Amino acid sequence: MTWRPSWPLVPALLVVLWGIGAEAPVRSLPAVEAATIELYYAPEDLPGDKLVALYGKAKRYIYVAVYGITFPPVVHALVTAHKRGVDVRVITDREKLKDPKQRSALETLRLAGIPIKVNQHDGLMHLKQVVIDDEVNTSGSMNQTTSGHRYNDERLDVITDHATSVKAREKFLSMWKGQARYGDW
Repeated sequence: MTWRPSWPLVPALLVVLWGIGAEAPVRSLPAVEAATIELYYAPEDLPGDKLVALYGKAKRYIYVAVYGITFPPVVHALVTAHKRGVDVRVITDREKLKDPKQRSALETLRLAGIPIKVNQHDGLMHLKQVVIDDEVNTSGSMNQTTSGHRYNDERLDVITDHATSVKAREKFLSMWKGQARYGDW
């Protein structure tokens, strides 16, 4: 792969490397916000508590695509966010509906008015992703279950970055609109 500097860097590099145009002022480059990534491991970091806190801060939307969602504080936090006007949507796996805890949690969400979709395709809907307000997205191995929060060896990555959050939102919405692969529950 060949490295090619972006155009605003070229004049600055010429000044520094060869002294060309040293009398001309060098333009400042815009500041770039770096993404932050926080890692939480279960059981020691209790990552479900971090999700609950993130859900409590959401202002516009929370889009959840997760295989398992049964952890009562998470379900409560999503219902509470929905009641305060946050657009909450959930995509999960249809096979996981056989789990009574999963079914109960989803019934609670649906009764609160939160729309839920499940996969119609043969594969698993195995993402563990949340997107919040185009600013925060999560990933990792953790399902939003009590076991994922407290007992299993799991990881939750919390990424604060606009660009990756927008990409994660776009993926979620493409799944949400994909009628051949996902249907209402």
